[in-house]
Amino acid sequence: MKKGILTAIVIALGLSARAQVNQQASHDFIERVIPGRSVSFVVEAIPQENGKDVFELGSRDGKIVLKGNNGLSIASALNYYLKNYCNADIGWNGTNLNLPATLPTVQGFIHKNTPYQYRYYLNYCTFNYTMAWWDWERWQKEIDWMALNGINMPLAITGEEAVWQDVYKSMGFTDKELDTFFSGPAYFSWFWMGNIDAWGGPLPQHWKDSHRELQKKILERERSFGMKTVLSSFTGHVPPSFKDRFPKAKVKRTNWDAGFPDVFILDPDDEMFETIGKKYIEAQTKAFGTDHLYSADTFNENVPPTNDSTYLDGMSKKVFNSMAAADPKAVWVMQGWMFHYNGKFWGQPQIKALLNAVPDEHMIVLDLYSDAHPVWNRTEAYYGKPWIWSMLQNFGGNISLFGRMRHVAADPAIALHDPESKNMQGIGITPEGIEQNPALFALMLENVWRDTPIDADAWIQDYAKRRYGQVNAKAGEAWHILLNSVYSGGLTEGGPESIIVARPTMLPKIDRVLTHLDYDPKKLNKAWELLVSATYSLQQSDGFQYDLVDVTRQVLANYASLLQQKMAAAYQSGNKSDFKKYSTAFLQLMDDLDALLATRKDFLLGKWINEARANGITEKEKNLYEFNARDLVTLWGDKESGLREYSNRQWAGLIKGYYKPRWELYFTQLNKALATGTPFDDKAFDKQVKDWEWSWVNRHDNAYTDVAKGNPVEQAKALFVKYKDVIEQAY
Repeated sequence: MKKGILTAIVIALGLSARAQVNQQASHDFIERVIPGRSVSFVVEAIPQENGKDVFELGSRDGKIVLKGNNGLSIASALNYYLKNYCNADIGWNGTNLNLPATLPTVQGFIHKNTPYQYRYYLNYCTFNYTMAWWDWERWQKEIDWMALNGINMPLAITGEEAVWQDVYKSMGFTDKELDTFFSGPAYFSWFWMGNIDAWGGPLPQHWKDSHRELQKKILERERSFGMKTVLSSFTGHVPPSFKDRFPKAKVKRTNWDAGFPDVFILDPDDEMFETIGKKYIEAQTKAFGTDHLYSADTFNENVPPTNDSTYLDGMSKKVFNSMAAADPKAVWVMQGWMFHYNGKFWGQPQIKALLNAVPDEHMIVLDLYSDAHPVWNRTEAYYGKPWIWSMLQNFGGNISLFGRMRHVAADPAIALHDPESKNMQGIGITPEGIEQNPALFALMLENVWRDTPIDADAWIQDYAKRRYGQVNAKAGEAWHILLNSVYSGGLTEGGPESIIVARPTMLPKIDRVLTHLDYDPKKLNKAWELLVSATYSLQQSDGFQYDLVDVTRQVLANYASLLQQKMAAAYQSGNKSDFKKYSTAFLQLMDDLDALLATRKDFLLGKWINEARANGITEKEKNLYEFNARDLVTLWGDKESGLREYSNRQWAGLIKGYYKPRWELYFTQLNKALATGTPFDDKAFDKQVKDWEWSWVNRHDNAYTDVAKGNPVEQAKALFVKYKDVIEQAY
């Protein structure tokens, strides 16, 4: 990177070579992570190295010494110690903190510095597909996890709607007008990105007020670690009534093509664009402060009105100027998703025009999907802009064993040292959903403090040892198989779904429910067998319990597709006996899967719904949030929604309470057609199932628990006994 550009960015972000460590905050953090053990640690400050974070680790006078240039580096030193000296692991889906009474000493001194200026985290979609209902307690855990893993550049967009309310009300808009603008809480990501208006609303005032306060806590804690937060900015999305209030404004209609009404975008050429953008940054800064980083994705999944380079250059300048007018130190953080998603539109001239309109020191580009579809290597590394290599991995918050582990282990470091990568300045994780596939995320974050490729085979064995608290040969062999099967995924948008989550069909797959496997399912079945055989030694491990349930879930989810196709063949051949056999087995499989998933809090629909309701202070609010929660993971809109099943989840409660009744309805109708020799009435079924789905989405029946029940290991073992031979014969 050119020295001048790096210096300018360092100045713009306010990064300092001076060590900034708050002793009390660091000890409070250690106490939160390992309660009762903070007295065993000494925290000391050291300066940055070459403008980047650094930590050191050692022992002195019977205590563990953690040194770093900020709270985040101290946290990373702690994580390194816990993983490498205490055989511990901290994750979303199972944590092992079975520490020895006397903490191991560190022989010599460990010194680590990161090659990456930025370690980015989150995607707009994550804030809804996973984080929609989080309270401060859950956010606090996530921020601690971020610090442990060296993340220093989190997207921070909670509470944005409160700031927009301030801005638009200052311009004369009424609450009634804004009710047709703000979406419900489960749909903010697409509201913020200018895709939809109002769906899931109207948004209660209490939500705006409470989440303004929540954002203040989030930002205060993130900044206390030394993180530089990425806030939001104006991209042109305005209320539907804007065209009436300002008839001379250049407002155009656009549509996301997902079954929702048009939204309204203010043309960057309009003189009001910069005015509103400035107002917003000023109001946001007053409420939340600033680290001078602003996210803006003007055409996220929307196509510009023209591919003319002059227009795109001018539009980009106006968007940036709307930030810089309020904050001269503004740095535009742009998600590069559109360059992949609308790749036919965004050719090299268009991308170049958009990017080159902004000075290099005032823009950072997220190569959002580097793990599968990098754009940096076909744009001359974003034409010299600082950019960040990112792992997307999950779409829609779907539950599926999936990832490209060998790419995640090697590609960031390979890109870092590639002369063609030019100003690659960081790495990041940008998933649509989290709290799944914990091994993949742990592997990606292993890159933070190193600049060479990771040996995935060796790493996965060490991960299993840390996660389970001991070496187990069978578990190690299982993870070797997982690495070379489910975690050697192809170029699909996330992992394969199961046919059980599809609206009933004879087809092996439907839109939004893709069931193709990029691996031999028999290999996964072998890993399942190995994990089951390791239960005697590992069953007390929280992480092992989750992994055993997750692998069992995936095996049964895959097998469901075979049963469904046998059912379809039996129906089409008129074989009543086989139709009954396979349809009955299919429904039983769903019951078994639901009971298995009910044993882990990670897989409970009731947890999702009850957390949504907990955000409300009136019954009306609670019911609105429950509608949002139910709708997002099922229809994603109204009963005719084209995004149906996009955010499908293999969750206890959702399988037995939503997916299974649809299939039962389908089988009843098919059975009737077989018995009477009449054709199946697709149109009648389609209407009936849509009515049923919409009714379910609108219920408030307190039908789903948020408390896990049953023994996960015993359930998995019982299903292994029941299904092992049947599945082996099926393949």
